[in-house]
Amino acid sequence: FTAVADISFAIRRGECFGILGPNGAGKTTTIRMIYGFSPLTAGSLEVFGLDVTRCAREIKARIGVCQQDNTLDPDLSILQNLTVFARYFGIPSGRAKKKAAELLSFMALDHRGHARALELSGGMVRRIVLARALINDPEMLILDEPTTGLDPQSRHQVWERLDSLRRQGMTILLTTHYMDEASRLCDRIIIMD
Repeated sequence: FTAVADISFAIRRGECFGILGPNGAGKTTTIRMIYGFSPLTAGSLEVFGLDVTRCAREIKARIGVCQQDNTLDPDLSILQNLTVFARYFGIPSGRAKKKAAELLSFMALDHRGHARALELSGGMVRRIVLARALINDPEMLILDEPTTGLDPQSRHQVWERLDSLRRQGMTILLTTHYMDEASRLCDRIIIMD
């Protein structure tokens, strides 16, 4: 079946761009194509002016991806999850530890660095997955339904971190099915149905 068809958009540097729509509309498929996980079957797609079919490795080095699911390693501490992930980007150990500590502080979880993912609440895990997506200082952050399943307090904590990143000039692409989230965070949106 066709998951995504006839979609066209451009994201401006430094904006928060939202893809709003119900479950099954093709939001996740669209962003998976953007970060090179799902192949294109037609059309063209450029990220940072680079063709995703020819420059996937270069694009992946410049983005951070926060997927819907908890993909943290349950056998590692939170700090280890961040520093091990930094290796994928060739970040030296000392710099990775420093960056991980900064991100834990930014997420207000510096006191939980030695905990394991299974010991944390859903909201805390979500903030750690977001921190991991920032480990390589990406030019663009891609978030797939960043607050689905979170309680209102945890949602607001994630929103506060995203607002802070926007103020710092981070380009953000997010998918959501919450209209209040799109209204609160996004400069512009497209609606998929």
